[in-house]
Amino acid sequence: MAATINDQDIDKQSAEYAGQVVELLRQQLVGVIAKRQPAVLPMFLGDTPLTGEDGIVLQGLLQSWGIWFQLLSIAEENTGMRRRRLMEKRFGPDQVPGAFSSVLRLAQEQGVDATAVRQLLHKVHIRPTLTAHPTEAKRITVLEIHRRIYVLLYRLESDRWTQRERDNFILSLYNEIDLLWLTGELRLERPTISQEVVWGLHFFNQTLYEQVPMMLQNLQRALGRLWPAEDFSIPPFFQFGSWIGGDRDGNPLVTHEATREALIRHRQHVLRHYVKALRTTIARISLARALVTVDESFTGALERMLEASGIRETINKRNPGEIFRQFAHCILLRLEATLAASTSPGQGPAAYENADQFIADLDTLWQGLVAGDCRNLADDLVRPLLHKARTFRFRSARLDIRENSIVINHTLKVIWHGLRGAETPFPEGQQRTAWLLESLREPAPELPDASALDETTVSTLQLFQLLAEQDTGLDSEAIGAFILSMTGSANDILSVYLLGKYTGLLQGVQGDDSLCCPLPIVPLFETIEDLQAAPKIMQELLTNELVRRSIAHQGGTQEVMIGYSDSNKDGGFFTANHLLHQVQERIHHAIRDSGVLINFFHGRGGSASRGGVAIGRAIAAQPRDSIRTRLRITEQGEVVSYKYANQGTAQSEMELLAGSVLEHMLGISAPQALQREDFDQAMELLSGLAYRHYRQLLDSRGFMTYYQIASPIRELDRMNIGSRPARRFHANSLNNLRAIPWVFAWTQNRHLVPGWYGVGHALSCYCRDEGAAGRRLLGRMFEESRLFRLIIDEVEKSLSLVDMVVCEHYAGLVEDNALRADIFDLVQEEYRRTVQEILALTGEQQLGVRFRRFHRKLHRRLGILQRAGCKQVALLRHYRNTEPRKIEDLIALLLSINCVSAGLGWTG
Repeated sequence: MAATINDQDIDKQSAEYAGQVVELLRQQLVGVIAKRQPAVLPMFLGDTPLTGEDGIVLQGLLQSWGIWFQLLSIAEENTGMRRRRLMEKRFGPDQVPGAFSSVLRLAQEQGVDATAVRQLLHKVHIRPTLTAHPTEAKRITVLEIHRRIYVLLYRLESDRWTQRERDNFILSLYNEIDLLWLTGELRLERPTISQEVVWGLHFFNQTLYEQVPMMLQNLQRALGRLWPAEDFSIPPFFQFGSWIGGDRDGNPLVTHEATREALIRHRQHVLRHYVKALRTTIARISLARALVTVDESFTGALERMLEASGIRETINKRNPGEIFRQFAHCILLRLEATLAASTSPGQGPAAYENADQFIADLDTLWQGLVAGDCRNLADDLVRPLLHKARTFRFRSARLDIRENSIVINHTLKVIWHGLRGAETPFPEGQQRTAWLLESLREPAPELPDASALDETTVSTLQLFQLLAEQDTGLDSEAIGAFILSMTGSANDILSVYLLGKYTGLLQGVQGDDSLCCPLPIVPLFETIEDLQAAPKIMQELLTNELVRRSIAHQGGTQEVMIGYSDSNKDGGFFTANHLLHQVQERIHHAIRDSGVLINFFHGRGGSASRGGVAIGRAIAAQPRDSIRTRLRITEQGEVVSYKYANQGTAQSEMELLAGSVLEHMLGISAPQALQREDFDQAMELLSGLAYRHYRQLLDSRGFMTYYQIASPIRELDRMNIGSRPARRFHANSLNNLRAIPWVFAWTQNRHLVPGWYGVGHALSCYCRDEGAAGRRLLGRMFEESRLFRLIIDEVEKSLSLVDMVVCEHYAGLVEDNALRADIFDLVQEEYRRTVQEILALTGEQQLGVRFRRFHRKLHRRLGILQRAGCKQVALLRHYRNTEPRKIEDLIALLLSINCVSAGLGWTG
């Protein structure tokens, strides 16, 4: 019988512990400030007001605030993991929300048997995908300091230490915070693509290579505990993707050579890890042949390996009688040869031709130990490496390629004119459709010489030629998919297929003269207009024989990516979330007779207005059956470091993601996930009301002028936190502005417009028109509709982050009184209305109090955030009005931006 869960008791203990950790870190930081810049200390402690007369003192204060916010985040991560452990220790793993044990226990109670679970595990594919936007504002050096502070806090949790040992740990904490103070955080130059790739791979080495096997081991144990008579083999259903080095959309630095370098780095990185891991295994796998039973098949495999090694006698003399160590040593030799050959075409005679051969050898070693009655040793010494090899293969992550439809269409247009002459008009509309279909059927022409093409076209063709080469590499799945950003029509996708045909990417189907594309071509629907058109586009696309043949070759599944960031920028928070939910159902309905399976790739960001909500709730709020066989989701910038910088957090975050997907696919969610017509009608009305009001703001006279003056959007580009420019095509318009700086700027000026604007108007108008019955329906939706509850909860959290004092200071930068009043009055009025409507719906008296941990985190930060925000406005005004502009003024401004970002927890 499970213990009665007293979550409030756990929460109280965790809050008390958090208070102790926060105070310990505060004391160490105060000590560092007192030593390094004592003039800052009275202002940091709040004993004296900030005058801003001394620029050096101001920079020190902003730095101290930024470091304090970083330390708070580390303390809260440590507290969160401790809370999870307390929950498991007191109530058992079956009661930890999102854990495998909890999900599978619920499934078993609802009648799901072992066969259904086994089939699901061999069907499901989960692939979190790391992206470089917004690139993490923290350098790897800073991330490593954070990691060491986290580990020290973890060690201090134990009561086994003497006071002398505790004092040593606390001294180490002080030293790490001192290092943080003395380590420059601001980048004076924009990072290169190569540096971004290294940043992404840092997390594989830090946690992911080790924690994926641990997560799979947790799953194995949960299955064994719940179905002890069953034997489960865990397939590599959880793998990683990456965009870093392959995301060309508006980033001229991502050339085909940069992508090639990223692929090589990914390959070398994982091979080096395997070599290191195998050497550790060899040091431990010291079983003597005379003491174990040896299977004949293993003996034969060892003979073949020794013969192929070319140094049989050396291996025999080094490890006489230790046959498992000998076999592992032979694997190591092949791995080292593979690593040596990984930078040049072809492999040496002893190298692995592909990851499957490496996996087969590890499996032989594991099977040999099992046959020798050493199952526990096999699972301890070999299975983790086997899990790694199946998960990461020879690629670390599948690298996606992303390009914009404008670039693809431009490339085809240039080729068209190169083949037919500049005077021949490029076909549009139905004529282009006819030409694309005809060109996909006919033999590919000889392309014009590169000298006759512009730089963009040459670069695009070089990329496609690289894609065509990859099939002969060490890992045929090193490239995951080609993602077409801003897909607006079926013609946009067919254009990608045609470029693939021109460059040799398309291949012949075995036993047939027909061509197919081995690389998945994924449409990305981002704007409100494109999302609304997506079902019809997919329906039209799947009537094409080449597309259907390619999908069949790839396994019968077409991936569709949906973007949370641009849809929110385009249509507001409520409308974007409602439409993203709706479009999944509509696409499934539109192609239901095609025989093609659709899976969705969710392009989420860090903040709530870019889809960055708690992953368990986000998946639970998806339409029923929307995850057919696989789920992909982007992990962006600071989200990556939050989730994957530390081992315990990484493991629990991966298990939460995987457990949430399994729960959704097993259909064991609570009944409120069922569709209700009255709820759908209300959502549609609310969405329309919110959209119109949001667009009214964006389309107001002078809105962009207000936005550019009353936010640091023009200065954010100077932060050098990513290789990409803030705008796709440099045009100074809202459409070309990326969603990340859009949200970043609204966050810095504390308006947070993308996270709530329009919702209050929608709720107010709905209740006015529908009366008491409408308000009662909204109350039921709040209790029973996961999507509506998710939207309302996240709106409330966003409203809690709005600071009208800072907003008013920022609005004061707009010197045009009429313009300032026109826009800021709209924001203030909608803010008051939205707060009123949210509180009426939730029945609370104050924003955010029903989210206990969120409320505590926020109130640790609010005072400093307001002081930093007001000072940021003064710095911004001074920087803009000073000529020539001084580097120290820019540094102070950027430190203030860093400080607010650290306090709120995201850049965009």
